[in-house]
Amino acid sequence: MNNEIKIAKVTPNTQTADTRCSKRFRIARFLYQPYKWMVFIPLLCVFTAVLGSLSIILATLFNARVGMKLAGRPWAKLNCLAALVFVKVQNRRNIVSGQSYVVISNHQSLFDILALVGWLDIDLRWVAKASLKKVPMFGMASVKMDHIFIDRFNPQAAVETLNNAKKKIVNGTSVMFFPEGTRSDDGNLKPFKKGAFKMALDLGIPILPITMRGTRHILPSGTMDLVPGKADIVIHPQINIDRYSHDSITDLIQQTRTIINSALP
Repeated sequence: MNNEIKIAKVTPNTQTADTRCSKRFRIARFLYQPYKWMVFIPLLCVFTAVLGSLSIILATLFNARVGMKLAGRPWAKLNCLAALVFVKVQNRRNIVSGQSYVVISNHQSLFDILALVGWLDIDLRWVAKASLKKVPMFGMASVKMDHIFIDRFNPQAAVETLNNAKKKIVNGTSVMFFPEGTRSDDGNLKPFKKGAFKMALDLGIPILPITMRGTRHILPSGTMDLVPGKADIVIHPQINIDRYSHDSITDLIQQTRTIINSALP
């Protein structure tokens, strides 16, 4: 009986606090909309045009690594900051300087790419769907940066593209995969595809598992409902693949998935 009385007393206060938080969020969201269309979107276009052009020039004169470092990474950081998205990296010590990785992360939002490129601080190439090559300036710059575009509707061409890309994943250059294949609508991990793990086994390089948190609330999948917020990049210890083979790839996938899932809310 006493427990019931205590619950009755606490519940209204809790509901009031939740209501106030929800109301503040709605007000902040409403006030952000003019900023999004009048400030962020124009800045996104400017940053993409200027730094995209610079990345093409640098990659042509030098190489893709220089283009990524001096143009690609600043482009990602500036767009996050312009959107009032603040990124925090946890466990950066788990990255070994000069080591190439197959980087594997969960995927919740388009802002995952901006956060990882801007803040991961490694020479990163990502695997993306071929349709992104058609995006003005972004597509051309991404091709020059040696990012890997695969045709999901042509498995044979996709395998050939990945095989050609393997030559570039050396000397500290890493490749980024979202093995779910698409963004998660509810934040829960989808099943992992095998492509990233096959590449790690073929190249004989470790997997670097990463958990992205917070981006789903900043820009939910399939919407333009952008809001400011905080994103966390949790870097897990690398997974050495010495004891795995193509015959035990299912175990490797399960271990990686378990690690990434362990840091999700």
